[in-house]
Amino acid sequence: MLVAGVDIGNNTTEVAIARIEGEKISFVSSGLSTTTGIKGTPANIIGVRLALENTLRKSSIGIKDLDLIRLNEATPVISDMAMEAITETIITESTMIGHNPSTPGGIGLGVGTTTLIFNLKETKPGEQVIVIVPQNVDFEDAAHIINETLNRGAKIEGAIVQKDDGVLIANRLEKKIPIVDEVTLIEKVPVGMLAAVEVAEQGYTIKTLSNPYGIATVFNLTPEETKNIVPVARALIGNRSAVVIRTPAGDVEERRIPAGELILKGKKGKIAVNLDEGAEKVMQALEQVYPLLDAEGTPGTNVGGLLANIRSSMAEVTGQKPEDIKIQDILAVDTLVQQKVKGGLANEFFSEDAIGMAAMVKSSRLPMEKVAQKIQEELCIPVYIAGVEADMAINGAMTTPGTAKPLAVLDLGGGSVDAAFLSKDNEVKTAHMAGAGDMVNMLIGAELGINDKTILEDIKCNPLAKVESLFSIRMEDGTVKFFESPLDPNIFAKVVLLKKEGMIPLPGDMKLEKIRIARREAKKKVFITNALRALKQVAPAGNIRLMDFVVLLGGSALDFEIPELISDALANYGVVAGRGNIRGTEGPRNAVATGLVLSGRDVS
Repeated sequence: MLVAGVDIGNNTTEVAIARIEGEKISFVSSGLSTTTGIKGTPANIIGVRLALENTLRKSSIGIKDLDLIRLNEATPVISDMAMEAITETIITESTMIGHNPSTPGGIGLGVGTTTLIFNLKETKPGEQVIVIVPQNVDFEDAAHIINETLNRGAKIEGAIVQKDDGVLIANRLEKKIPIVDEVTLIEKVPVGMLAAVEVAEQGYTIKTLSNPYGIATVFNLTPEETKNIVPVARALIGNRSAVVIRTPAGDVEERRIPAGELILKGKKGKIAVNLDEGAEKVMQALEQVYPLLDAEGTPGTNVGGLLANIRSSMAEVTGQKPEDIKIQDILAVDTLVQQKVKGGLANEFFSEDAIGMAAMVKSSRLPMEKVAQKIQEELCIPVYIAGVEADMAINGAMTTPGTAKPLAVLDLGGGSVDAAFLSKDNEVKTAHMAGAGDMVNMLIGAELGINDKTILEDIKCNPLAKVESLFSIRMEDGTVKFFESPLDPNIFAKVVLLKKEGMIPLPGDMKLEKIRIARREAKKKVFITNALRALKQVAPAGNIRLMDFVVLLGGSALDFEIPELISDALANYGVVAGRGNIRGTEGPRNAVATGLVLSGRDVS
């Protein structure tokens, strides 16, 4: 009898194929493919077929030769971002703006009235001016006009330039002034208004315009006006240069969508917690009512919209009513989100507090039954839903050389962290926690302002380096690696990802240390938190210290640092953790698929 175990995951669908003759099981092949659609929905069928075909092809077996397909009982997990006290600051021409180009000119802080370069002849001796240079003015002409104006006694304190000419103009001036260039929407810069331009030395950041009280000093603001410009000041923190302009009618329009109240309904009662109190309060409230039966959010708020969207999305793909879909677990973590200052002149951003949330949706068994039925109809092969993932993962983990009962496993996937504990008496206890690899990507993207899913996955899975010369790179741990042949000049001075296929430069000018911190902190917040939560649920007497060894399974167990982070955390409990090696050949992958095959007979 030729049997296929198929594990539908959030990101990958894994397959194990074996011949079963009585009590004898001989594994023939294993493989995987990308999961299509949301885990546990009929859209998975394409991915299942591809995974089966890829696996069978390795052994020259046709799909019609299969006698049985055993599926896992897939539980979908959706991650999303619920903002805490998030604001949308809209910049109009009668307010303040900020900007930070990569190549400013000059140095220092200059304050004056904004004046078009064509009108400099009208300036009076002693008048303090910030000159505006549009793109139709050549840098040599601009420098000549500014020098002439300075010689007439006018005080040109700084410049705002549309083209990338800041350094070229600065090098030709008789007086060094701060110059901010690359202001693409220069036509929106109000003329005749008080402005401040600041440029720091190379290697340093601005001090005055990134400080709301510094801006207040420059423009003589009231306390209420100072409060309103906080988002602009925050947007400029860490920048080397900036320009801030104020008009007499300065105004900031602020739209505030409340974070909202999260209502948690569990077996131990019901509790409400406001997201403004932070993720820690949410998780404390969850622990008080755990296990969770359902969760709701206040209508018209961020969290209300988040949970309503999850329900409606799942209802659409499963054909169920939204009210029939229950939230069975939530993970909330504090993070920062890069918010765009709308209406700014050059894509200004500022960091805003937020709460990242992953929610595990508990739907009826009906969607998986539909998946099984559809696969059976398309392939003309009997399909059986064999069991929940954690149970199957235990079966597969037991094939790791050196393992014995009692045994605990952590299945680190894309959507959830699942734990299982197998006692000496063959009793299995399981737990499923929302949030895993996908949520890590979401947190990294939110903090770094990256939306490209491919880049986020690469950042999560690969170490970093900085190309310091054509023959050397500095690794993220501080060590230097040298090369005999010159590196590609296009990656010089850039932060790169060290992938198997070579060094991949990251877009923009993000700092290596910032990316590394964001990556590691996201992994700690998600994987360590969920590993401890899950193990506590399955441990004897709820005490992790009563466990001896934990086997790490799943795609995220292949990560270059997640197993190390979890091992360090569990070492504090006297628990040893290590990657599994399914059947002695597969590493930490294929545990559930292998377990699905093995569960076809009695395993002890």
